[in-house]
Amino acid sequence: MSKVVKFGGSSLASAEQFKKVGDIVRADASRKYVVPSAPGKRFKEDTKVTDMLYGCYELAEQGKDFKKALGEIKERYQEIIDGLDLDLSLDDEFAVIGKNFREKAGSNYAASRGEYLNGIIMAKYLGFAFVDAATVIFFNEDGTLDEEKTNEVLSVKLAECDKAVVPGFYGSMPDGSVRTFSRGGSDITGSIVAKAAKVDVYENWTDVSGFLIADPRIIENPQGIDVITYKELRELSYMGATVLHEDAIFPVRQQGIPINIRNTNAPEDNGTWIVGSTCQKSKYVITGIAGKKGFCSINIEKDMMNSEIGFGRKVLQAFEENGISFEHVPSGIDTMTVFVHQDEFMHKEQKVVAGIHRLAKPDSIEIESDLALIAVVGRGMKSTRGTAGRIFSALAHANVNVRMIDQGSSEQNIIIGVANEDFETAIRAIYDIFVITRL
Repeated sequence: MSKVVKFGGSSLASAEQFKKVGDIVRADASRKYVVPSAPGKRFKEDTKVTDMLYGCYELAEQGKDFKKALGEIKERYQEIIDGLDLDLSLDDEFAVIGKNFREKAGSNYAASRGEYLNGIIMAKYLGFAFVDAATVIFFNEDGTLDEEKTNEVLSVKLAECDKAVVPGFYGSMPDGSVRTFSRGGSDITGSIVAKAAKVDVYENWTDVSGFLIADPRIIENPQGIDVITYKELRELSYMGATVLHEDAIFPVRQQGIPINIRNTNAPEDNGTWIVGSTCQKSKYVITGIAGKKGFCSINIEKDMMNSEIGFGRKVLQAFEENGISFEHVPSGIDTMTVFVHQDEFMHKEQKVVAGIHRLAKPDSIEIESDLALIAVVGRGMKSTRGTAGRIFSALAHANVNVRMIDQGSSEQNIIIGVANEDFETAIRAIYDIFVITRL
C-alpha cells in the first residue's frame, strides 16, 4: 500500500498546523509522497502567502522597493521554522528570490515560491527527500501540461526516493521558466504525483471533512457525502463546489486511483471517497446540489426552425466569433435558448445579436438577465422515478419560477434555471424534499 498526501494552505498555515500534518503522515507508513501548498491564512483577517508574493512581485515589476514586503514573507516562514524547532535557514533561497524579482522573472515564478519554500520546510521536518516540481512537471509551449514527459520523468524520480516531498502548483516551461496551474492547482500536482507513483490512494487533506450535499452558507449543517463518482464530482465542481480543483480528477481517473478528501483538523473523520464507479448506493436519491448566479439567456425564435439544417450552428457561430462560450442550449420546435455568463456577454451583446441576425435571420431575439443555474446531481436519479417531478413540486411550493430545465443524457444531473433572487430559496427547497423530508 502506498499513498500520496496533499495538504492545502489552511493545513500548513502555521507551525501548529505543520505538527498536525506531521502526525498524520507519520501515523501511516504508506503515506510516502507529500504535496504541500503554500501557507494559507492563520486567522480570518490574515493574508495567504501566495497573495503576499503576488503583491511583492507587483512592487518589483513597477520598479518600487519590495524589500519590506519580501521581508514580511520571510518572517512568515521563519515563524514556522522556529515553531518546529528546525535547524534550517532560507536566507540563500530568499536572496535568489529577491534577485529574480529584480530581474522580472514573472508572476508565475513569484506565486510558485510559496509552495517551493513550504516544500523545503516540509521535507526537512519529515526527513523526506525534496523534489523541486520544476524538474519533474512540464508544460507545453501553449501552457498545457506535457503529460507524457511529466509522467516519464516523475516516475523515474519517485522510484529513486523511498519518501519524498513534491511542492504543488507549479512546473516548468520548455525554456525552463516556471509555470503555475490555476489557483488551487496543488490538487492537480497531487493527482499527477499519484499517477506517476502508481499509488493505491490519493489523500487530499483540507479544512473540511469531505464534500457536503449543499453549500453550508445556504443550508445549515448539510449532510456529508460518503462516496461520489468522478462524473458526479465534475458536475458539482463545474457548478461551484470548490473542495477540490475540478481538473485534479483526470490523472488519477486514468489509473483508477481513488481520491479521499480528509480533514487535517479532524483526521479521525472518514471524509469523502471519490471513485470511478461504485455499487454503493447513495444515502439519498441525489448526491449533491450546487449552482452559480450571474447568467443570462438569449431566446431566439424562428418559424420552422426545426426544419432548417444548420440553424443551431449559425446561432452558436455568432457567440464563437465574439469569444463567448455557452453553458446550455435548450430548444423547442421554433425556439432556441442560449445560456451564457452575463459578465462575459454584457459587453458584447449587441455584436452577438447582430451576428445572430446576420447568420441565422431569426424572427425575434429576447434577452433575459440575472439568472442562476442549479445542478442537481446523483447516480441514484437514473433508477428513481419522478425525480424531476419532485424538484418542480418543491420549487412550486416555494414559489420559485423555473426559467429553464436541461437534463443530461447520462440522467445523472438536472440543470434548473431560476432568477438570481430565487437561488438560495430554490436550493433550500430541493435539499428539503430530498434530504430532510425525503418525500
